[in-house]
Amino acid sequence: MVWSLIRRGRTAPGLPVPGRCAPGRHVLATARLLLFTPRNRLDVAAALAACADAEAQRWLGTQADEVVPDPGTRRTLLRWRPAGDDGRRVPRHLAEPFAPGPDDPMILVCVRRSDLSYAGALELEPRSGEMGGWLAPGCRGQGLGAELFRAGAALAHTHAGLTTVRAGAEPGNTASRRSLARAGFVRDQGPLRHTLPDGRVVDAVWHRHDTVTSSRCL
Repeated sequence: MVWSLIRRGRTAPGLPVPGRCAPGRHVLATARLLLFTPRNRLDVAAALAACADAEAQRWLGTQADEVVPDPGTRRTLLRWRPAGDDGRRVPRHLAEPFAPGPDDPMILVCVRRSDLSYAGALELEPRSGEMGGWLAPGCRGQGLGAELFRAGAALAHTHAGLTTVRAGAEPGNTASRRSLARAGFVRDQGPLRHTLPDGRVVDAVWHRHDTVTSSRCL
């Protein structure tokens, strides 16, 4: 079974393999997460469903056209496994390939390595060096946030060639700030106010992660 292969630390058939990046497509792993550039629209839809609940949107402020508003649809999307990896036939519109644009931020969908369930996503803007991320409701409060942000630092330093990566959070978002600290981020200077994608202006504190050397995977 595919699940036992993951539990033994191997990659399931059909999933991207860490260390085998391609132009515009990246993949890396932590102890409990596998992160990769979305391959199809299901990966993208599940990533958006993971952060569409009210708790996440309180902090993220995603643009309305990128939010999955219906709770039932969100639950359905998050119950899927990455397309084709659990033997189910994916609806045609969700099986369509996803191709990131040359100027798009780097986005990686993440899944649990234990059962391949969709767990959230990570986003990095290489031009500004700013990073963000989120976890699905069922994946919060388990220490996965620190793994997600450690993966973000690795993506920036060893895939995007950045020596510094920064992440902002609202002062009251203690879960994200704690996860950033556990991932090795330290407090940084930055604007005290930040405009979210939906237009809301919020208070902000900033964190940074540095490395002496950096590299690009391709």
